[in-house]
Amino acid sequence: MPLTSALPAHFQPVALDKAYRLMNHGPTVLVSASHAGVANVMAAAWAGVLDFMPPKLTVVLDKATATRALIEASGQFALQLPTRAMATLTTGVGTDSAHTVPDKLHKHGVQLFSVPGSGVPLVQGCVGWLLCRLISEPHNQQTYDLFIGEVTAAWADDRVFSQGRWHFEQADNALRTIHHVAGGSYLVSGDTIQG
Repeated sequence: MPLTSALPAHFQPVALDKAYRLMNHGPTVLVSASHAGVANVMAAAWAGVLDFMPPKLTVVLDKATATRALIEASGQFALQLPTRAMATLTTGVGTDSAHTVPDKLHKHGVQLFSVPGSGVPLVQGCVGWLLCRLISEPHNQQTYDLFIGEVTAAWADDRVFSQGRWHFEQADNALRTIHHVAGGSYLVSGDTIQG
């Protein structure tokens, strides 16, 4: 799947001290990586924030996944926040393995792009992108399938994230993030309330 350097229209930088807020609401993520000219994307429901500054996050990646091997080889990856409009795509790339379906990105309509200075593929249509450097922890990776990444850059769709906060209630419903429940079913992020 070729990369394009054309950035999405609503692709804005996010200050690293606010990058954790892209993940703070517990969404399903798309994990992408590339190495030696091979790119892949998979879905993961077990991802979370680990630290504020420098920002760090965690994601669980099964040993059988092709994306995990790309991350281990390249030392970098990205987590992206897919939307309600991307639920079918997310289920598809989370169900099909590149080991058995080599053209899964094409099959599920995944469009990739890259930012200048990075070879990590990013997924079009998401509302948040976190570029990460792998913090190698071989014991955690082998024993728990737990990967730690330091966020080196982050971007968000300015229709739903601005001034360091999510604003789903002001945007199209299709732009809400999804949260995997089980069996390809998702909850959708809701309205903001004050507590």
